[in-house]
Amino acid sequence: MEATLRGVGVSHGVAIGEVRHMGTAVLEPPAKQIPTDEAPREQGRARQAVEAVAADLIARGNLAGGEAQHVLEAQAMMAQDPELMADVERRIAVGSTAERAVYDAFAAYRALLAGAGEYLAGRVADLDDVRNRIVARLLGVPMPGVPDSDEPYVLIARDLAPADTALLDPTLVLGFVTEEGGPTSHSAILARALGVPAVVALPGAGELAEGTVVAVDGSTGEIFVDPSEEKRAELTKAAEERRAALAASSGPGATSDGHKVPLLANVGGPADVPAAVEAGAEGVGLFRTEFLFLDDSAKAPSEAKQVEAYRKVLEAFPEGRVVVRVLDAGADKPLDFLTPADEPNPALGVRGLRTLLDHPEVLRTQLTALAKAAEGLPVYLEVMAPMVADRTDAKAFADACREAGLRAKFGAMVEIPSAALRARSILQEVEFLSLGTNDLAQYTFAADRQVGAVSRLQDPWQPALLDLIALSAEAAKAEGKSCGVCGEAASDPLLACVLTGLGVTSLSMGAASIPYVRATLAKHTLAQCERAAAAARATDSAEEARLAAQAVLSGE
Repeated sequence: MEATLRGVGVSHGVAIGEVRHMGTAVLEPPAKQIPTDEAPREQGRARQAVEAVAADLIARGNLAGGEAQHVLEAQAMMAQDPELMADVERRIAVGSTAERAVYDAFAAYRALLAGAGEYLAGRVADLDDVRNRIVARLLGVPMPGVPDSDEPYVLIARDLAPADTALLDPTLVLGFVTEEGGPTSHSAILARALGVPAVVALPGAGELAEGTVVAVDGSTGEIFVDPSEEKRAELTKAAEERRAALAASSGPGATSDGHKVPLLANVGGPADVPAAVEAGAEGVGLFRTEFLFLDDSAKAPSEAKQVEAYRKVLEAFPEGRVVVRVLDAGADKPLDFLTPADEPNPALGVRGLRTLLDHPEVLRTQLTALAKAAEGLPVYLEVMAPMVADRTDAKAFADACREAGLRAKFGAMVEIPSAALRARSILQEVEFLSLGTNDLAQYTFAADRQVGAVSRLQDPWQPALLDLIALSAEAAKAEGKSCGVCGEAASDPLLACVLTGLGVTSLSMGAASIPYVRATLAKHTLAQCERAAAAARATDSAEEARLAAQAVLSGE
């Protein structure tokens, strides 16, 4: 009998197929004691397993490229953490086997992360995956991961580690559903990059029996269990209509009455550029520069290395706009040479621009490298600072840009509610705003973007978040300046119309979402988008806001 479940849709498209479950997690190793003279051998086994897992994660990242590569390299660094390894060796020295020592050391570190504030607690899933891989290697059992299957299937998991999501084969994995995660989790972002329909935060997904046929709608978040032939036909028709609309849509982003809304791409480095160009991106709205700094957490990359990487991206968009975010370190992106290791709550401590202002030489080198990378190119370079809290922050960043001789527009990211509330003040120092809706939601609702239990509050349709976006856009309009959105909210076609109606002047997203957003915007006038925005803000919940906007845009 057909049943309908609802999670959070995070990647567009429809998938219909049989359920296959993610491989079982590694079991807890037995707590047996070893003789003292076996400790050196066990310590060697542990070191070899750690290095092998780190190498495998890096290799997977190299194969995947783009955003996935950065996530997996961060996991490899986690596996090789010297303090963790020292704890493993201490436990072996007092009688633990290698596998038990790894299990217990990771459990202790896991407890620290889980209690260090919700932002770092979101790293727990990544940490568990690293532990499972090391323990599996030591026990000589298969790695946890996607199931072997010759036939296409819908993957069901409690959560998907980045190492698994990065190498999903879209010809076999029709779509995936997870119990945990949120709309801005690593897995959701990677799913959109792959173009695989996905639904997250669906309680009880693991109870779906192996082999059950399900239909996954990654746009609405609905899962239809044992769908009828009529439902299959309805979903298939809707998917075909979407594909036809995408094929017919091309050119710059605009509403049906010609109001221009530039559609830009979020990129993590040169590897992401080809997909952005193919999708018709009009430029880059968020160039994350962290990828260069993750190669070696002990020191910053040289100016020459930065110039080379930045220029590759800038050259790909002649006459286009490229918005670069300077290094956003701290919280879940710690760097040994920059971020303190003993902060009680890193998400609310020294991160983003605060970190760079504490290390002006790192900021100066990056700004100088950007200036040199743009020399002689017709690109429109814009540079923005993450985690700007007030006008003082904005002035410090603008002054640093001028001192570095940077010929570009200077901007501020709005990720902290104070920046939205005082946007006009900040715009006295900078020339544009860019809304990072992922962090803005996180800080507005005190809801970690990686925790499935609070995904309701990470929904970008939340009216309170729409209010903050509207405040920022109104301030920018009053000052005659631009205000874009570069968070994952821009990748939702319906919400893109609402953001346009709120006064947002550009939208930046993963390349795979650009055709969907372009096609949807082209169906509606600016006035319709404004009415939809007003209707969404007049509600009291994310679901009501979505339905209200949908009703306006569908003419109901």
